[in-house]
Amino acid sequence: MCGITGFVYFNKERKIEPELLKNMSDSIYHRGPDDDGHYIHQNVGLGFRRLSIIDLKSGHQPMSNYNNDLIIVFNGEIYNYLEQRKILQQKGYSFRTSTDTEVILYLYEEYGADCLQYLRGMFAFAIWDDIKKQMFCARDRFGIKPFYYYYDQEKFVFSSEIKAILKSGNIDRSISYDALDSYFAFGYITSNESIYKNIKKLEPGHYLILSFNEEKSIEIKKYWELHFEPDYSKDENHWMEEIQNCFSETIKLHMIADVPLGAFLSGGIDSSSVVAMMAKNSNLPIKTFSIGFKEKKFNELTYAREIANKYGCEHYEQIVEPDSLNLLSKLVASYDEPFADSSAIPTYYVSKLARKHVTVALSGDGGDELFAGYNSYSRFNKLYANPLNFKSRFLNKIIWGNIHKLIPYSVKGKGATYLLSKDKNYQFAHEQLWLREERKKLVLHHLPDINYGKASEYYKINLLKKSSIKDQITRMQYLDLKTYMTDCILTKVDRASMMNSLEVRVPLLDHKFAELTFRIPSNFKFKETTQKFIFKKAMEPMLSNNILNHPKQGFSVPISIWFKEDLKTYVNDIFNSTDCPLYNFLDRKYILKKVIGTQFGKRDFSQKIWALLFLNEWVKQNKQ
Repeated sequence: MCGITGFVYFNKERKIEPELLKNMSDSIYHRGPDDDGHYIHQNVGLGFRRLSIIDLKSGHQPMSNYNNDLIIVFNGEIYNYLEQRKILQQKGYSFRTSTDTEVILYLYEEYGADCLQYLRGMFAFAIWDDIKKQMFCARDRFGIKPFYYYYDQEKFVFSSEIKAILKSGNIDRSISYDALDSYFAFGYITSNESIYKNIKKLEPGHYLILSFNEEKSIEIKKYWELHFEPDYSKDENHWMEEIQNCFSETIKLHMIADVPLGAFLSGGIDSSSVVAMMAKNSNLPIKTFSIGFKEKKFNELTYAREIANKYGCEHYEQIVEPDSLNLLSKLVASYDEPFADSSAIPTYYVSKLARKHVTVALSGDGGDELFAGYNSYSRFNKLYANPLNFKSRFLNKIIWGNIHKLIPYSVKGKGATYLLSKDKNYQFAHEQLWLREERKKLVLHHLPDINYGKASEYYKINLLKKSSIKDQITRMQYLDLKTYMTDCILTKVDRASMMNSLEVRVPLLDHKFAELTFRIPSNFKFKETTQKFIFKKAMEPMLSNNILNHPKQGFSVPISIWFKEDLKTYVNDIFNSTDCPLYNFLDRKYILKKVIGTQFGKRDFSQKIWALLFLNEWVKQNKQ
């Protein structure tokens, strides 16, 4: 796990200043405190910060091939690199290091862009090809590792984090109001957008080629896609055995490291399964790390301890309290753009706890998306089947739309009537963190540049329209894998862990394991009222009934309690202030009346308040 940066002037006579590249890479020091390196050749520069995981002595980057005409900077881990190394050696390639980085370099030399088909892992990398005069950039299939880029008439800049791009100088910092609209809808920014209009994300499963032999050009192509192709010929026992075998192999690969390794353990099914399988594949006790809360409803430490005791783990835990909100300014500085998932708080603390003992930790992220585990799947499945949820879009709009208008904003049920008022086939796309379209127009009324047809729920609806998937559960999985998991969950884990210089690996998102789950019919994942049915059955020999069937809690934070008790004065002081930076974008009267003024009603507005607090701090730090 590392941090990468790069800078290219399109004018070949214009040389890169070493200080520029150093400022960029130094800004992401936390991603790689063990080593740094730079490559500069006239108008091309690459920078690198290293967190040493494999081949601690000879893994220095940027790394070149024997002819010094290919130079790579690479962030991530390739889990099948030893297998690919042997194949390359048979083809005549000689290696100077034991790293996975050098394997990527020679795979590219052998196969070009098709090298990506041979990589099993999480990655974001760039290769400067001095013969072709082009930069080849790629991001892993699920977007576990980040890759941001910017270009204008004179330059192309990229990095693992936005802050490094901003450090490169003369960057257009115009705000993307479409991205802001996305934030108010979901709490994160979707697609290839960032909060800055001209800084983009390379999307998961894509590569980018920057060429400027004669004229400069940027070409972006997709090399991998989610393909759900259910095989109805196999029975339950077959899928259980397939999951057990593939999961065991995946975990074993993800445990390859030359540094201390452990696991996050929440007590849920996914992290418990990861720890159980790690214990099966290790002769040493697994180091496990858990975060809890004093508020019993949010505390899963009892379940985490049960797993830790069962497998003889070296277990560590910590309680997070309301004063952890002091972390806000640090989180905002790390995430670089508005990000409203409050579970970033415990993710930061569990990463900080783990880093005291290990350099690498495995997490259970991805299980809910692959096996239909979110409570929303059950809720929407019931909604979809409800006879009052009409097939006719017209009836839903007329009947439920008018009922929705009559229900006060603070009353429970308003959200459900809103969903029912929409087209039945796309209701899941309308599930939002905060503001529906009509309310966004009220709150953001003085920001006319928002394209409401492009941003927010319309982005998700268009994804579903382009998909040929008919099964409702699979459609929900597809949408979550494409949006929520990549742009929220994986972003949260990457930033929170790298703030603490900790590498987090996500074995459930190994693409070979994921492709296995794509072949499993949805009725084995969501069976009657049981979520994750087939994964639970597969893990029955390793996990107790107590772990498999306790109510799903998620990695949530008791901010609904904190904001009404310990932090009530803190919240009111910020939003009642006349110079609150947030009101540069939002309507002050609306926020005070509809959000802060109704926080003690029956509906829970705590996540909305956290989203506002985060945005307010971001505006303050970035002087927008």
